[in-house]
Amino acid sequence: MIRWVLAMFCLALPLMGNAHGYKAGRLLADHPYALPTPPGATQGMVFFRTFKKRGRTADRLIGVESPVAEQVSVHQAMPNAAGRPLMRSEPHIDLPPGAEVRFRHNHPDGYHLMLRGLKRPLQVGDRFPLVLIFEQAGRLEVSVWVQQPRDLSGHHNH
Repeated sequence: MIRWVLAMFCLALPLMGNAHGYKAGRLLADHPYALPTPPGATQGMVFFRTFKKRGRTADRLIGVESPVAEQVSVHQAMPNAAGRPLMRSEPHIDLPPGAEVRFRHNHPDGYHLMLRGLKRPLQVGDRFPLVLIFEQAGRLEVSVWVQQPRDLSGHHNH
């Protein structure tokens, strides 16, 4: 009996490692995570460990929705003359074939999803749904985990 349980665990182990990766066609959105927010905060941010477009065709991220916020928009950090990042809202993100888009909290020139009009604070350990809307691949629902990253050196408030 113990051997059977151990064998089943070993077979399930590779699946458990992919439990937080999401695919829509040739798109991969791996490990969506949000930073915790203080009480009363009205904005939050979502990132991804990996965000890739595989295959030979292009696509475009054209929208994002979540029930935890009134609005979700795509932002890109752009350094200004003083070296501090400015956040610019983007109407969409082009995803050429083979593209990997930086959606990490520690990339000063990367992207993030801005949650505006939060309906409640985001606390470590929470999970919430988020829908990514692509021009070609359609809708992809992911589960975002709220976590405190080890390195917040690239994190900037809006």
